[in-house]
Amino acid sequence: MRQIVLDTETTGLEVTQGHRIIEIGCVELDNRRLTGNHYHVYINPQREVDQGAIEVHGITNEFLADKPLFARVAQEFFDFVKGAELVIHNAPFDVGFLDAELKRLDKGYPPLSECCSIVDSLILARAKHPGQRNNLDALCSRYGVDNSSRDLHGALLDAEILADVYLTMTGGQTSLTLSDTDRDSAGSVGGERIQRLSVERRPLKVIEPSAEELAAHEAQLEAIAAGNGGKVLWREQG
Repeated sequence: MRQIVLDTETTGLEVTQGHRIIEIGCVELDNRRLTGNHYHVYINPQREVDQGAIEVHGITNEFLADKPLFARVAQEFFDFVKGAELVIHNAPFDVGFLDAELKRLDKGYPPLSECCSIVDSLILARAKHPGQRNNLDALCSRYGVDNSSRDLHGALLDAEILADVYLTMTGGQTSLTLSDTDRDSAGSVGGERIQRLSVERRPLKVIEPSAEELAAHEAQLEAIAAGNGGKVLWREQG
């Protein structure tokens, strides 16, 4: 299953007040594995960024002055996410802004919910940890995900961190321990922080079965089909 972990940064908090998207960051998962494929763009919002927002993400009006308008990147963004399951922390916020940008173009783009399924990781976190803080920093601490480079918010960085959090939060057992006694208070396992494996790492060696092993496997299947209680039948070799 193809999933896109997505985050945005904006000029302010309220889309109803005309605030716009200034950054989109996405990372791709395929069958719960990071593919290394991502989408990232800064956008000129054609309006001033609120000072309060700048203090959160550090993206200034001067930096955005020469960036493309949303109209120029809309199709490539839409093509990247179309048909995927979107994983978003506090999805109504980001989806509301993205839908507003697409609708503003008047090009017939449908709402994202009509071309993508949407998973709100904040709702998942609240269900697993009711009554606790479930923002991204709190979840990083709880699950032992390294967010030490997150001095300011950034869409691509936050999408990468959320991907780690989401995979850990929804992945069940993360070690070979048989109980929770080896898990420390920060959510790490056996005192070790969870670290992402590089997508460029050397693949595991695949050992092909021998002719004898293949023959034994076929005999096993024949035995099961014959209803003999699963007794293994070994074919004579040679």
